[in-house]
Amino acid sequence: MGRKPSTQWDFGELFPVAETRQVFSVTDLTLRLKKLIEKEFAKVFVSGEISNWRLQSSGHAYFVLKDANAQLNCVLFRGEDGVDRAFLRDGARVTLGGELTVYEPRGAYQLRVTSAEVQGVGALQAAFERLKAKLNAEGLFDPARKRQIPAFPRRIGLVTSPTGAAIQDVLHVIGRRFAGLEIVLVPVRVQGKGAEVEIAAAIALLNRWAAAEAGEKASKPVSEISPPDLLAYSPTGSLSSSRLDAILLTRGGGSLEDLWCFNEEVVARAIAASAVPVISAVGHEIDFTIADFVADLRAATPSAAAEILTQGYVGCAGFVNAAGQRLRQLTRQRLEWSRDEWRGLGRRFLRCHPRRRLENQAQRVDDYTGTLLRLARGAIRAEQQRLTVWSRRIVALKPANAIQRRRADVEELRRRLLNAAKTGLIAPRTDVARLSEALRLLSPLNVLERGYSITLDAATGAVVRSAKAAPTGRLLRTRLAQGEIESVVVAREGAVPPAP
Repeated sequence: MGRKPSTQWDFGELFPVAETRQVFSVTDLTLRLKKLIEKEFAKVFVSGEISNWRLQSSGHAYFVLKDANAQLNCVLFRGEDGVDRAFLRDGARVTLGGELTVYEPRGAYQLRVTSAEVQGVGALQAAFERLKAKLNAEGLFDPARKRQIPAFPRRIGLVTSPTGAAIQDVLHVIGRRFAGLEIVLVPVRVQGKGAEVEIAAAIALLNRWAAAEAGEKASKPVSEISPPDLLAYSPTGSLSSSRLDAILLTRGGGSLEDLWCFNEEVVARAIAASAVPVISAVGHEIDFTIADFVADLRAATPSAAAEILTQGYVGCAGFVNAAGQRLRQLTRQRLEWSRDEWRGLGRRFLRCHPRRRLENQAQRVDDYTGTLLRLARGAIRAEQQRLTVWSRRIVALKPANAIQRRRADVEELRRRLLNAAKTGLIAPRTDVARLSEALRLLSPLNVLERGYSITLDAATGAVVRSAKAAPTGRLLRTRLAQGEIESVVVAREGAVPPAP
């Protein structure tokens, strides 16, 4: 603008000099904006919903973070190992941390992502899942490596806070169910910074103490237990066992942050390296920690862990209470078996008495005597039958009887021969008569006797059957029933007369 007038008559410069202005190139302006943005927003956290998720073959991921009114381009480079990409997908609501920068070729600002947290789960939950997957891949959760908790433990190690509710629950349940269980307590903090180091050290301390105590069998008063970090509890005031059967790691319920020390890797490694079986009872039934997955056994609550440790004794309580009655029953049963056995021996003695044996031998002699008599009578009867048969055969073989039988046979054969001869003559005679009658009926002589005659050619002897066969002048011979007649053909009827 021109110079301002100083009076009402001073109208200023009518033609002011052109204003001085700075002109930027697109690249210069973009670089200046990039420097300003990166300086002002060196580290920001932005929450929203992921959209247009694209994973390139190079390993870089590009997506948009949006809310109801705006959106922000984001880039996640391949080298960002601190970001768990498993939770990043379209539609996921996340809180992203990173640097705000400008991408010069497009002139667009974008968020370079360096951290990601799923909303509703939180960073702790994401870290929990990462550690869980890591330890599971190493085999720390494998059921094959988990050991059996002794059914009747005599001494256990307790790692917990000495002022918390968990230790009161454990002591109350153990005192109610089996007060003879000895407890070696290692007091530790169960939440806050550094608590995980104390818990891991306590587990290692109990293992070293158990290894040092192995093989020793001596009763020690509570005041002499070493090292001083171990506190012993026993109803009798002294420890009667020389081994450590299990370690109970426990605390009461709380938030995820309160229980986080049981999700640390150092605690998981200490549990996995423990030579003594470990029971994890952290929080309530719905709470799960990394320690629960690595431990040999997970209990829902501290009270449930105490019940598991004493269930063998409680289960045997009924058996012990009924042992007296059962012993009396077994004794009575054994006495009855012994009485029956003595009675059986008495009966066996009576059966083995010499008199009984003599009686048996006498009865056997009687049986043999009767058998011999029956056999003798049978032999006699058999011989008598054989004698009768031979007598009949001798009688049947007398000569007079044989001659008489032969005569009868000859007479029978003669009679049969005569009958056969008569029968043989009758049949031929009948056949001859029948054939003679047939021959008589068929004989030409029989026809001649009825008045017929046969005319023959006297020269040839052929039968003349028609007039044509007897020409005029032919000599014929006619045979009658009695005799023959010779004649000459003079004329013929039924034939053409010869020419004159």
